[in-house]
Amino acid sequence: MAFSRATRFALPLILAATALSGTALAQAQQTQAEKTLKYRKALYQVIAWNMGPMGAMAQDKMPFNANEFATRAGRVAELAPMLSESYSPDTQGVAGSKLKADAWKNRADFDAKMKDLVDRSATLAQVAKGGDPAKTKAAFFDMANTCKACHDKYKED
Repeated sequence: MAFSRATRFALPLILAATALSGTALAQAQQTQAEKTLKYRKALYQVIAWNMGPMGAMAQDKMPFNANEFATRAGRVAELAPMLSESYSPDTQGVAGSKLKADAWKNRADFDAKMKDLVDRSATLAQVAKGGDPAKTKAAFFDMANTCKACHDKYKED
């Protein structure tokens, strides 16, 4: 069966629109809390993407590259403040969250730990701009320990 030129052009557009409307419908059915959790997980994924190479450089598992380290540290410093908004109370108990209930019970401590992350990641970004490997590595481990302290207390394994 031969299709007209207009049909051959329109058919892929119609199929794409149908697929996209299904995606839009699925997104519309997500609750705001589920969308917020998805946002939180995306932020952590990007942070982890940048932390990996910095950790490898800090542990001398790969050569130290001051420019790359500074770029990645800057990214983490930009992302860290966004995390706080992803911990809205409506996300408590959302399926797929790895946040322990203790975080909600000890919200002031949790928020203080988030602020420490923001502050230490900003310090790391500033120190990394200087290019000194020893100072940069020390600032990295300081920030990484801040992450670990929160994960140890408030993240499910």
